[in-house]
Amino acid sequence: MAALLLYSSSLCCCSCSHFSLTSDSSKPCVSSYSNGSAKRRKIDSFGILRYGLVMNWKKIKRRNNNFCGNVMKSSNEDSMLDRKEMSSAEIIGRLKSIHDLDRAISFFEAIAGMPNVVHTTETCNYMLELLRVNGRVEVMVMVFDVMQKQIIYRNLDTYSIIFKSLSVRGGLKQAPFALERMRKCGFKMNAYSYNGLIHLVLQAGYCREALIIYKRMVSEELKPSLKTYSALMVASGKRRDTETVMGLLEEMESLGLRPNVYTFTICIRVLGRSGKIDEACSTLKRMDEEGCAPDVVTYTVLIDALCNAGKLDVAKEVFKKMKCSSQKPDRVTYITMLDKFSDRGDLESVREFWNLMELDGHKPDVVTFTILIDALCKVERIDEAFAILDEMKKGGILPNLQTYNTLICGLLRLRRLDEALELCDNMELLGIQPNAYTYILFIDCYGKLGEADKAIEAFEKMKARGIAPNVVAFNASLYSLAKGGRLGEAKKIFSGIKKSGLVADSITYNMMMKCYSASGKTDEAIQLFSEMIDNGCSPDVIVVNSLIDTLYKADRSNEAWDMFWKMKEFKLVPTVVTYNTLLAGLRKEGKVQESYKLFESMAPNGCPPNTITFNTLLDCLCKNDEVDLALKMLYAMTEMECRPDLFTYNTVIYGLMKGDRTAEAFWLFHQMRKMMYPDCVTMFTLLPGVVRSGSIEDAFKVVKEFVYQDRVLPNGSFWDDLMAGTLKEAEFIHAISFAEKLVSAGVCKNGSIMEPIFKTLARQKKSLDAHKLFQKFTKSFGIMPTVEAYYYLIDGLLDIHLRELAWDTFKEMKDAGSAVDVSTYNLLLDDLGKSGKVNELFELYDEMIHRGCEPDTITHNILISGLVKCNKIEKAIDLYYDLISGGFSPTPCTYGPLIDGLMKLKRLDEARKLFEEMVEYECKPNCAIYNILINGFGKAGEVETSRELFDRMVEEGIRPDLKSYSILVDCFCLFGRVDDAMYYFEEIKAEGLDPDLICYNIIINGLGKAGKFEVALTLLDEMKSRGMIPNLFTFNSLIFNLGIAGMIEEAGKLYEELQLLGLKPDVFTYNALIKAYSISGKLDHAYAVYEEMVIGGCTPNPGTFAQLPNISADSVSQKSSLFGSKEIQGESALS
Repeated sequence: MAALLLYSSSLCCCSCSHFSLTSDSSKPCVSSYSNGSAKRRKIDSFGILRYGLVMNWKKIKRRNNNFCGNVMKSSNEDSMLDRKEMSSAEIIGRLKSIHDLDRAISFFEAIAGMPNVVHTTETCNYMLELLRVNGRVEVMVMVFDVMQKQIIYRNLDTYSIIFKSLSVRGGLKQAPFALERMRKCGFKMNAYSYNGLIHLVLQAGYCREALIIYKRMVSEELKPSLKTYSALMVASGKRRDTETVMGLLEEMESLGLRPNVYTFTICIRVLGRSGKIDEACSTLKRMDEEGCAPDVVTYTVLIDALCNAGKLDVAKEVFKKMKCSSQKPDRVTYITMLDKFSDRGDLESVREFWNLMELDGHKPDVVTFTILIDALCKVERIDEAFAILDEMKKGGILPNLQTYNTLICGLLRLRRLDEALELCDNMELLGIQPNAYTYILFIDCYGKLGEADKAIEAFEKMKARGIAPNVVAFNASLYSLAKGGRLGEAKKIFSGIKKSGLVADSITYNMMMKCYSASGKTDEAIQLFSEMIDNGCSPDVIVVNSLIDTLYKADRSNEAWDMFWKMKEFKLVPTVVTYNTLLAGLRKEGKVQESYKLFESMAPNGCPPNTITFNTLLDCLCKNDEVDLALKMLYAMTEMECRPDLFTYNTVIYGLMKGDRTAEAFWLFHQMRKMMYPDCVTMFTLLPGVVRSGSIEDAFKVVKEFVYQDRVLPNGSFWDDLMAGTLKEAEFIHAISFAEKLVSAGVCKNGSIMEPIFKTLARQKKSLDAHKLFQKFTKSFGIMPTVEAYYYLIDGLLDIHLRELAWDTFKEMKDAGSAVDVSTYNLLLDDLGKSGKVNELFELYDEMIHRGCEPDTITHNILISGLVKCNKIEKAIDLYYDLISGGFSPTPCTYGPLIDGLMKLKRLDEARKLFEEMVEYECKPNCAIYNILINGFGKAGEVETSRELFDRMVEEGIRPDLKSYSILVDCFCLFGRVDDAMYYFEEIKAEGLDPDLICYNIIINGLGKAGKFEVALTLLDEMKSRGMIPNLFTFNSLIFNLGIAGMIEEAGKLYEELQLLGLKPDVFTYNALIKAYSISGKLDHAYAVYEEMVIGGCTPNPGTFAQLPNISADSVSQKSSLFGSKEIQGESALS
């Protein structure tokens, strides 16, 4: 290598000077030109460094003060190197002024070699960036090496510049990949660099990448610092990765690093947060054993973990140990104890720690006072909480926003909403402005009250006041919408989170998934779960549990189980809720063995079952006739420290009763009574079976004890449900005996007990018996019937046409002072309408109004229908318009009778107009309305209009029913359009409907009239193949039509077939045969059929004689000689 530097200056002692270097570094020289002569001189004070030329500047200066110009550098550089101190800014400034890269490198290295001046992170980073821009990676290695040797801090910019030079994108997340490229380019990391880089990566939030770098460091036999281990443990702890944390502790010890109190404290915190309390306590014990005394923070962290795990007694023991040690509780410890015991509602302990805190010299402040207020609020002693607030103020401690929020929360917990709003207003008057949490409290309260609109109003008010909602506020708003299944609004709130620049958390996604689930959109819920993971939001166990529940409820059990198996991938540990959700799904599927197997796996997997677990499994066993195993599980509960509750006993009692093991159920009931009181469910489960077994006295005693226990006050619903269950399970006579015993002894004084009795008898058409019981219960036992009991009795009596008795009962009801309800009035109004008693109908309506009973839509529909049935269509229409003008909201049942009445009067245009009017009053026509119109227009000969109406119905999304198709088929058959009729008949089957007997009869009759007997008989066979037995009309229509067509033999076969089926021919059957034989000229056969008809006891009608040739009703006696004595006797009987 050779270098030539020329200088020209008026201050030089020679006209031209230069020095040159050859590639032989041992022979540097300076040449001086003077008057054309040149002299060579060896210069020992020059040296060549690795990346360029560096002079021993000071020696040269001393040797030749006259050597001027810029031979190696300017006089400014020279003066800088003479200085003992130089700032980063000055070095960077000089580097910026040097335009030649090699000179800049030389200057940088010269500074690096100076004893009193050191490079900084800033100067090194500047040099690295300069080299990166110029693609000098090999020199960057030197700069990085200088930083390591001189222990210059390598910051984020340092690594970013190096990564960019190596074409590594993605920042620190790609650090593990970048390190390999650095190694290949000559960068050699020392322990200090590795430690620093790990900290930088952890600060960026990349725990996984930091652990990879750590493993690389260890593989290179470099020892991480204690600080690095601590940082890695803290980061892994935040991810609840206890396995990694404890693994780091072991590796650290294997490298000879002794854990300190800080390291152990990290382990205790991580184990505690992961619920591994025993391991956390063991770590504290290990500290004592290894002579590493816990400090105040260690004790406080363990106490916090114990309290969070519900082990308050153990936390107290640790606190006592702390008090006895040299590490006395500080203010934070006391705040922790007060806060945790406050959360548990242990006011007594809060008071105890409060006194100890004061004895230790820690004066109460606004924080501790607020915790005390919170404790009082949590045990619903809100008035005492306000007293503490007054005490605070008297002591000169001003409450802060947190204090007021705590009180507002306490009031809202008790649903004292107005007082909470008033307190919020008073707080603002004192100059304390509500924050996002204040509004969240109100949003949450409204949501839990089911008042989603007010919740959203509070949310919008918060935004209007300039308070930016946080994710918690959005989540609270979503909760209210999710609870109400208001998916559209929930989507807007969810979208608002993104627009606000916030990141949705697991709770947000959980709320949205619940909203989708409630709306039956399971696929969208799963898609949202995938989006959640893609967005870097790690699902928690609550979200996964919720999704498993959603999938099971959507009958997608395989996907639910897939989600369960994926929990390990998400580093989630199934909780008892997870197992309970799966057990509930298996119970729904009736999978007993799988349920028991899952239950058995819980304890080995570190998740002991709770009472809900047992109850779910017991319910599955009892519903699937595995009651013996259920009893075994019941006894095992106490062994597993799980206490049975009422649901437990009720479930097993149900299983025993289901298996008709009444004696065992009764015994278990008495065992339960020793520990707890039965509830209504117990009564409903046990007693019907006891009555069924005939043990009415035992059942009576149980009810008597139940009624007279202090905890229970049975209402009408209890007696109704008890009696309904008893009637379902026991024989009717036993159920009535049980009811009579209850009322006669005065145990039951509520008329609701009669409701299920009358309802059951009405269903069985035995309302006369119900009336007798009614008389007995009211007259003999003095029970006052309920309005519902009267309703069921009157309805039953009307149903079996005992109108007079029904009206007498109605009169008794009014005389007894019972408030007749609208349903009872509607029953009787409908009876009058159907009987054509229009005047009485409106008299009763007037009475109803006079008694203050508000008519409903059904009432008015009955009035309109009654008028139509009495052929008073004009009055019906007038009434309809009067009601409309009064704000009446019509229903399809309003329009049905009116349109039908107009149709029957052939007033088709008016009917059509009324139909169109329905839409104007926002009354959507239903299938029944369309059926009336299709039938009316069809029968009037406007079959195409009927078809158009049918098509319109389909277009409007109204699914035609079987009656719709049958009417249309009938209309086409009526006018001989059997091909169209067959098309719609086939459509019935194509739409998944099953044609009934009426429908088959219509099409078979139509085909017969059209002479398409082959198709008609095929449909007859199809009908029979579907298990449908033809009726007399089927055979009559075929015989009649075959006879007209002259197909006598086929008609005769059908006649024989109907008799084989056990059907008795009627007058129409005989007339059809007589006509068939008459038309074909077989008069003897015609008379023979007539003879058979008379002998069979079937009375001829005028149509019969019209079919017989030369015979009439008046000349029967004259033709009687044609028949034997039996025929004469038959005809005499008919006459």
